[in-house]
Amino acid sequence: MGRYVFKLPDIGEGIVAAELIEWHVQPGDEVAQDDLIVEVMTDKATVEITAPVSGKVLTLAGEAGDQVAVGSALITFEVEGEGNADAAEDEAASGTEATPPSPAKAAPAAEEKADVPPAEVSAPQRIPGREAAPAAPVGDAPAGAATAGPGFATRGPGQRPTAAPAVRRRARELGIDLAFVPGSGPAGRITHKDLDAYIASGGQIAGGGSVSAGTARREGSEQIRVIGLRRAIAEKMQASKRHIPHFTYVEEVDVTALESLRADLNRRYGQERGKLTPLPFIIRAITLALLRWPQCNATYDDEANIVTRHAPVHMGIATQTDGGLMVPVLRHAEAMDLWEMAAGIRRLAEGARAGKLPVDELTGSTITVTSLGPLAGIVTTPVINRPEVGIIGPNKIVPRPMIVDGRIETRMMMNLSSSFDHRVVDGYDAAEMIQYIKGLLEQPAILFME
Repeated sequence: MGRYVFKLPDIGEGIVAAELIEWHVQPGDEVAQDDLIVEVMTDKATVEITAPVSGKVLTLAGEAGDQVAVGSALITFEVEGEGNADAAEDEAASGTEATPPSPAKAAPAAEEKADVPPAEVSAPQRIPGREAAPAAPVGDAPAGAATAGPGFATRGPGQRPTAAPAVRRRARELGIDLAFVPGSGPAGRITHKDLDAYIASGGQIAGGGSVSAGTARREGSEQIRVIGLRRAIAEKMQASKRHIPHFTYVEEVDVTALESLRADLNRRYGQERGKLTPLPFIIRAITLALLRWPQCNATYDDEANIVTRHAPVHMGIATQTDGGLMVPVLRHAEAMDLWEMAAGIRRLAEGARAGKLPVDELTGSTITVTSLGPLAGIVTTPVINRPEVGIIGPNKIVPRPMIVDGRIETRMMMNLSSSFDHRVVDGYDAAEMIQYIKGLLEQPAILFME
């Protein structure tokens, strides 16, 4: 038997280190070549790394949240034959660095809502030879939860339940707190079968017991490390608010005519070309407005004091995923018709939620639109996606009584909330641009005449 040291491979141009997001194996596990072993993150893209060899896991480089340098030891296996440990030790002693082996399958993924249905994602691959085994309790279960039965791992206080993004989304949609669901997967990972069993038991978990009613007294607290995508979001938002003097401008828009046009287009062409949401119309209006206010389609390098105005409109589409907010990019939105935009938005949102977008589709936006769809509320104060200088957020469309030609009528109204970088965009210019967008949306025929 020998030892095989697998080093973190080069997973992207210019990447010197990656953050460990989740180990899918533990010391003592037997793995086969190409089994998923770990997820790491660079920027806002997660990469799944698979085993280059078959063998037994001996050591891991760290735990979730730790940074690992490219080319440094990631995981050590016990393998048949001589392995490569001696060579690695010789290289370390001589001060040279071995060329890291390429991962068998390193596919870009995202850790875990534009206004489209969520995409289904596959649960992480189960490691062959690793069976769920009874685990000894490591602490008291959360208040109101019963102890897991045989074959289930027990979580201690503050220990976050592990589950695939699709399982977390399904639990959230069902209103189930995963803290009360025992997991039968590796290391107590919760699977769809565990959710099914929990639902079938009427909230009772394996081994008896049930979850207390919502009025039951609860004790304790939970500490959660801010790692992975959530840490990247936190750092980006903090930098945006620290560096950019935001100002927010809100205007109401009468979209009665737009909604009538949209319903007619969906009725005529929806079956063959796909349904249109309001978002493609809004993006179309923004792209036309940016021709007149190019300073809003720009990025600002505040270290070099250079503002770059962009001719193409690469529209960031703020998209909520199970792991947090991501901003995939709809490139050359100015050259798309409504249906091309709708298809592009769907593809990007589904790819972001499923973790299937490459890094180049998550970077390079020149302005961002952020919408929570029917949850969008009355007014928002969106945070600029640095280094951009503007962001526009359509709010919820609601019927409201309005005075039209001296008469009270029911009109479909929507607020547009926008934020701009006051270093680059003057308030008057921003207000003029939003007023221009308002005019286009209230008279939607003009969208196709400009």
